[in-house]
Amino acid sequence: MVGAAIDLWREQGWTGVTMRAVCASAALNDRYFYEEFTDRDGLLVAAWENVRDDMLSRLTVAFAENIDRTPQEIARIAAEVVVTRMTEDPEYARILLMHHGGSPALEQCRSSALQLTAGLVIAAAQPFLRPDADQVGLRMDAIVGVGGFVELISAWQTGAIDCDGQEIVDQTVRIATTFGERYLAAP
Repeated sequence: MVGAAIDLWREQGWTGVTMRAVCASAALNDRYFYEEFTDRDGLLVAAWENVRDDMLSRLTVAFAENIDRTPQEIARIAAEVVVTRMTEDPEYARILLMHHGGSPALEQCRSSALQLTAGLVIAAAQPFLRPDADQVGLRMDAIVGVGGFVELISAWQTGAIDCDGQEIVDQTVRIATTFGERYLAAP
């Protein structure tokens, strides 16, 4: 059912993901829906988390496979992972990154994902930090950086910014480098 929900979401937006539409798409009767989910919000959250987990998994692998690189190289690789995925599948980006006004459950998912992703950035940065790095400041800058990146990708996806994916990656690395100067140990 989660796969059917994601497919419907891609085609019609989150408002098109209804119990009846998902059951019809999955060729199941309503009873099966209620065996899996208590309500539509539960299905929407499960579908959204599926997409989020895919992206976080891709980023975790990118960080783990490139731990021997410089922080700037890792930032570039991470930005490329996101931009490539969003370019390959713009509907995926709309599920993951867009505001979902009218759905408090989805807005909470988006907010939680920002915190999770900021935590991932902080964990990836730890081996490169100065011993006296301000962890609270780092967390705040990671939240600003991740939130700004999400909004930048959203603006790019909606056409509010006319640029290509490489420009998004380059700008992201510039911002990460600027933020990093405050926390990173000298090479």
